[in-house]
Amino acid sequence: MKALLVLQDGSIYEGESFGAAKTVVGEVVFNTSLTGYQEILTDPSYRGQMVCMTLSHIGNTGVNPEDVESDQPQVTALIVREVSQVVSNWRAHATLHDYLEQHSLPGISEVDTRALTRRLRESGVQHGALCTDGSHSAEALLALARSWPGLDGRDLVQEVTCGEPYNWVDGTRVEWTPVSAGRTHPVTGAAQPDEKRPWVVAYDFGIKQNILRRLTSHGLRVTVVPATTAASDVLAMRPDGIFLSNGPGDPAAVPYAAAAVHELLESGIPMFGICLGHQIIGLALGARTYKLKFGHHGGNQPVSDIDVSNVQITAQNHNYAVDEHTLPPGVVVTHRNLNDGTVEGLRLSDRPVFCVQYHPEASPGPHDADLLFARFADQVKHRR
Repeated sequence: MKALLVLQDGSIYEGESFGAAKTVVGEVVFNTSLTGYQEILTDPSYRGQMVCMTLSHIGNTGVNPEDVESDQPQVTALIVREVSQVVSNWRAHATLHDYLEQHSLPGISEVDTRALTRRLRESGVQHGALCTDGSHSAEALLALARSWPGLDGRDLVQEVTCGEPYNWVDGTRVEWTPVSAGRTHPVTGAAQPDEKRPWVVAYDFGIKQNILRRLTSHGLRVTVVPATTAASDVLAMRPDGIFLSNGPGDPAAVPYAAAAVHELLESGIPMFGICLGHQIIGLALGARTYKLKFGHHGGNQPVSDIDVSNVQITAQNHNYAVDEHTLPPGVVVTHRNLNDGTVEGLRLSDRPVFCVQYHPEASPGPHDADLLFARFADQVKHRR
């Protein structure tokens, strides 16, 4: 069936539908990654967005249960030049078309994704309306795109965070269970097992599963808590470290997170933030955030690291950045994007707190920045 994508500026892109037959509205962004479309589809940071893949051929390795970053796809729609009709990979369990259809997500192929990407680079991120079931005209889709309120100021974190605390053990969620001794959760009264390993409490603003894998691979125990967990509850748990995850949307729309982190910063507990977690630390310090023209989405973003005097190729997915000029004294800018000069990392000069704008867990993407997990684990172990 024919599919139709219309941007708020009136641009029209015709193509072929795949996945679910429906009409959706979202924020259109482009991603420059060469691999990992399944990880991109399931990354909670993409909540509310239609993702245009700049790589021309998508879907040839199919979909499998191991490469997901959350329990379900998070994007609003997928836009590709060509979707593979043939799947050839020993790990594949389904085709991309079947996977999207199963989760009621639409896709459009046979689109000039190069032209669409250039349009977004020139005009900035746009609202778009996509119809894959033939139910809407171009004029109706334009009206939908222009009337959609957008993502600015919308709390998307509440849509992707966990409902209850859980432990991450051997790659799976494990419910809190009482044991005979150990530090306990202030609400559930459940205690932490395996007291020998350092313990980190991770705020779930839309956490990716590979982040949890990387934390545990460095010898840390991890308990994940909902985004709205009060600082007092976390402090009562007496963790050895605090982690702030990635997540979707406007950081200014989650003031409760910045308020909790502001209080946690005073504790002196080692803290590490990624992506939205980085922005929330900036807000907690009194800085402001702002929206980028078309964001950073992909696995090939060059970042300079002043702490080790090198350049890392990084995976990124964000539309907002911390305003360097509003940072207070005592905050050191440690990383900078070499494409546009934006702030990509911070650390505090008087406390074991640091954060980066990009995704060092690299799923998908390069592994240049994995050393950050080792740095955080070191800080946590020394505190213990």
